[in-house]
Amino acid sequence: MNVLGIETSTARSSVCLGSDRGLLATAALGRPQAHGEFLAPAITFCLERAGIGLETVDGVAVSVGPGLYTGMRVGLVTAQTLAHARQLPVVGQSSLDVLAFGFRHAAAVGRALFAVLDAKRGELFWAAYRATAEGVSRVTEQRVGPPERLAGEIEAAGGAPICAGDGAAAHEALLTSAGGTVVTTWSAPSAVALVEMALPRFLRHDTQRPEDLRAVYLRQPDAKISWRNRGALHGGPGQPPSDAVARPTDSPARGGEGV
Repeated sequence: MNVLGIETSTARSSVCLGSDRGLLATAALGRPQAHGEFLAPAITFCLERAGIGLETVDGVAVSVGPGLYTGMRVGLVTAQTLAHARQLPVVGQSSLDVLAFGFRHAAAVGRALFAVLDAKRGELFWAAYRATAEGVSRVTEQRVGPPERLAGEIEAAGGAPICAGDGAAAHEALLTSAGGTVVTTWSAPSAVALVEMALPRFLRHDTQRPEDLRAVYLRQPDAKISWRNRGALHGGPGQPPSDAVARPTDSPARGGEGV
């Protein structure tokens, strides 16, 4: 089974093509705000390197957030378009879960892990995990808040929990002072980890229809806030134009702390 993975929830974009036989090809870009121009060539590159055509792809996996609004939208729309065109099943995965899965081998079984992403506007996205023999298990809800709140959770967890992600790296001094061990080698969730997580779900047919994908925001998207602020400047509540209203994929995923 061949699965295409698309990860665009942070400033770093990545694409991966994998199968139940292993990794076939991957491409990544670290330049911010280039998700749209990167994805199509990256998908073509991975297919060419793997020596297969798009018609042999059996499913599409995509990160659904939390993350940066524009990147998430580009990734979701690309995944939905490809899946609709070829009537493929999809799997949506939390970007924090994907990040945590990527550093599952860095901790002893039972040790606490924190996946932390930069949410901008002085906030972070995070969730706590425990390393298990099978990988990682999330033990808290996905959260959004100031770095000080995360530092309090790290201090309460004890045992020098591992903290990874661009949000952890940006606040390394604070999280270290709270007792965390910041690992800077995993700054973003990767499409490779996404495909590795999603493959078992495809194999057991635990999939979704493209139209059922939902983004996890945890807070009001920046686009909506901009329209509200613009309205306030002109003495009104502020509403986006008809073509800027949130589409169905702008709803939070089940279980997330959505807006």
